[in-house]
Amino acid sequence: MLLSCQPDDEASYSPYAQKVYAYLPAPGQFINAGFTCHTMDEACRYAEERLAEGAYVSLGGFGGYIVVGFDHAVANDGGYNIAVTGNAFTNASEPGVVWVMHDANGNGLPDDTWYELRGSEHGRPETLHDYAVTYHRPLSPQQPVRWTDNRGQSGEVDYLGAYHSQDYYYPLWVEDDSYTLTGTRLKARNEALDDNGSSWVNGDFEWGYADNYSTIDRLSATDRDNHFRISDAVRPDGTDANLPSIHFVKIQTATNAKSGWLGENSTEVLAVKDYNMMMN
Repeated sequence: MLLSCQPDDEASYSPYAQKVYAYLPAPGQFINAGFTCHTMDEACRYAEERLAEGAYVSLGGFGGYIVVGFDHAVANDGGYNIAVTGNAFTNASEPGVVWVMHDANGNGLPDDTWYELRGSEHGRPETLHDYAVTYHRPLSPQQPVRWTDNRGQSGEVDYLGAYHSQDYYYPLWVEDDSYTLTGTRLKARNEALDDNGSSWVNGDFEWGYADNYSTIDRLSATDRDNHFRISDAVRPDGTDANLPSIHFVKIQTATNAKSGWLGENSTEVLAVKDYNMMMN
């Protein structure tokens, strides 16, 4: 899928990342719910349509991601440069790690290096930066999705038929019977508030994540956007990436957790914006 050429007139640039280059969610209760996609191209068009409507795109469980691109370079001026709209409110956070890419080879495709944006949990002992989960296609409809990880653990994405009764939570456009998603895992902050599991909270993180309630990332009491700085981009060794600008953004579910009848923790994205343009 090719990025269209940038317009000559800068005033015609869009502040929104309108192009979706990849949509590969982890299994989850909102996957295949009310839509049917059999190829990545179809899935990308579905996600583009949802974002254009201001509707959420669910990334499913850990590692699920979306890659979007702008029709221009988003400049790094040292302040907030990117805004991501989610649907979190306090104690209902489902954090997603944000990655950025500069189009270093100039070909208009997200095929250069991804850099993670540092958040409050970056570098903490409980944060895993090379965590991988493999999801296995169920053998029959209306079954949970089994997963295994690179730490010797295993579990299931629960099937919640009372709420989401599509046959499969495993993405239909994934042809293989298993697939692996790798990224940064945060230690989950979800917990049951009672013994019977009827009430749950998904605790908030201080700053630096999409779909997370943060009084730092949200610049006003009524703001639904979390704001990010390109200057927080880091290399794998934790040193500053010093990117002059970025063209592409990837958002990826950062916890591997489920909250009883609420199901898996899954990051939701409604919009990705060039905050520099929003302020002009």
